[in-house]
Amino acid sequence: MAQKLASKLENNQAFASVRYIGMSPQKVRLVVDLVRGQKAVEALTRLRYTSKAAADPVSKVIASAVANATENKRLNPDDLVISQIWVDAAPTRQWRRFAARGRFRPLMRRACHINVIVSETASEETQD
Repeated sequence: MAQKLASKLENNQAFASVRYIGMSPQKVRLVVDLVRGQKAVEALTRLRYTSKAAADPVSKVIASAVANATENKRLNPDDLVISQIWVDAAPTRQWRRFAARGRFRPLMRRACHINVIVSETASEETQD
């Protein structure tokens, strides 16, 4: 999917993804919703002070997207905005935990994939 998406990106966009994060997609989406649509630098600062466990992998993938934009596309990191960020469910690992009376309870270990597209916006100084 990364190759398909990378070929469809515009010149002012960069992409990064991380796969098989060992957290529930529902919990990661709570953190992703905090930074959607923000400037990338502000989003990284906000995630640094967020007390959720999912803030660390989300900040790493945003930092990777910013690095891809600056190194590969020569974009200014201060002008980058998180245009799209989404979380997909990864395969669920299933175990069983034994319970009373000879039964067992399923234990679901959920995982997720995080994808980010950052795009450059025209800075306010160049618009004047």
